Amino acid sequence: MTTAKDAAARHIRAAGDQLVDLSHRIHAHPELAFEEYLASRWVADALSDAGFDVQHGCYGLPTAVAATIGTGPTHIAVCAEYDALPDIGHACGHNVIAAAAVGAGIGLAPLADDLGLTVRVLGTPAEEGGGGKVLMLEQGAFDGLRAAMMVHPAAVEMAAMPGLAVTQFDVTYRGKTAHAGAYPELGVNAADAMTLAQVGIGLLRQQTAASDRIHGISTEAGVAPNIIPDVSRGHWMVRTDSLDTLQTLARRVHRCFEAGALATGCELSTAPVGPDYADLRPDQDLLALWVANATALGRSFPNLPNSVAGAATDMGNVSHVVPTIHPMLGLDCRPAVNHQPEFTAACITQAADRAVLDGAIGMAWTAIDLALDAAGPPSGLQARGNSR
Repeated sequence: MTTAKDAAARHIRAAGDQLVDLSHRIHAHPELAFEEYLASRWVADALSDAGFDVQHGCYGLPTAVAATIGTGPTHIAVCAEYDALPDIGHACGHNVIAAAAVGAGIGLAPLADDLGLTVRVLGTPAEEGGGGKVLMLEQGAFDGLRAAMMVHPAAVEMAAMPGLAVTQFDVTYRGKTAHAGAYPELGVNAADAMTLAQVGIGLLRQQTAASDRIHGISTEAGVAPNIIPDVSRGHWMVRTDSLDTLQTLARRVHRCFEAGALATGCELSTAPVGPDYADLRPDQDLLALWVANATALGRSFPNLPNSVAGAATDMGNVSHVVPTIHPMLGLDCRPAVNHQPEFTAACITQAADRAVLDGAIGMAWTAIDLALDAAGPPSGLQARGNSR
């Protein structure tokens, strides 16, 4: 008797060349947050070809995708990310995420009705700061779900990413220009204000928790060394272990920027950038299913030090309202790690291509476990058969 898991794996492997091609194509055409027009169209087309009812440009976002198949009572969502990073492209491997999500959909599509599943593949733009999932969550994209899942490449395998809550904001100081050599006393140095704020933040770090992260960049700090800058700008992020503590830490950071303004006489303005991301809370029962399925595929989970922390994802917001998993698929590429150019190169290696297929099969098998747990084995299908 053909098992559900064998059938799903067979469908995914049969589409293996197509999925790897999709991953490489997205990788070769990196698009920034909310600009993923090619990637979202390729994802939508692949799902349409697999029989899904597809909406492209939904939930108020031109590059969001919602694809649905099946009419069963157990509703699950698989999330595809596809935005890239400035300058270094797919250094977080969202090309792998998108292809694995499409693959999971392809594996489940012919089985959904027999399993009692409704499968929703969501193309979620702008994870790298724009909060696409947060916006889609507010518009109902995740309503009525039994579970939401996605996979993410990393340097090493992790069953669950220790995701922090994060807020980010732009900072602007305005002062007054003057000749830096002849009339410095007439100037109000906006770059100095930013420097003082950064010194304050550096000292603040002595009194923050080990898991807290405060980091940013200066995006403008003057035009010439002999002109006292009247404008300086920066983009900053604050991360901590929960939404409850995030605002407290963010207020302390904002006071450092206020101190820079007070000390120099500059005017300060700040503006939030995108929605806040919540800490990631993986569902432990769902996670146990993933670990069993990933292990059956030959993946292993090393013991990692507690210091492996600090990343954030808008999947965290989803995890506060829907049972969620966000496992990390190791590419065995150290010393290269996420957000390095070397990791960009790692995301189209054989290890990355294997991660596409393993991620797709592992998510499909986890969805099948959920369906059969909810309804018992449907006619002609069994949960057995975690074949390699």
